[in-house]
Amino acid sequence: MTAFIVVFTAAVVMFAGLVLDGGLALAAKVRALGEAQEAARAGAQALDLAAYRRDGTVRLVPAQARALALRYLATTGDEGKVNATAETVTVTVTARQHTQLLNLAGLHTLTVTATGSAHPVRGINAPDS
Repeated sequence: MTAFIVVFTAAVVMFAGLVLDGGLALAAKVRALGEAQEAARAGAQALDLAAYRRDGTVRLVPAQARALALRYLATTGDEGKVNATAETVTVTVTARQHTQLLNLAGLHTLTVTATGSAHPVRGINAPDS
């Protein structure tokens, strides 16, 4: 009977760990996705103003877009990779979530990744009056 209770208790704790830490990992994934999308949007602010003023072309300055996205990522505390072209900024964020109950089973952190991208668009024009 004692062995059964020990095994049953361990199983219940591990199941609770999956539920709790799985939820925390899902929340970390949502947070990482938000950070990736916001970093990409920050990078998409790096418009090539000379081209826009010259002929209305909307494109990015890739080096500046990458720098802006990395600057945003530096404020989040998570790791990330940025790829910027003249058309799109793509950011991949890697976040680590420390476990609460799965720590007892030797799993100390869960790693999640998320990717977001953004591209520059022309602003909305006001209707003609």
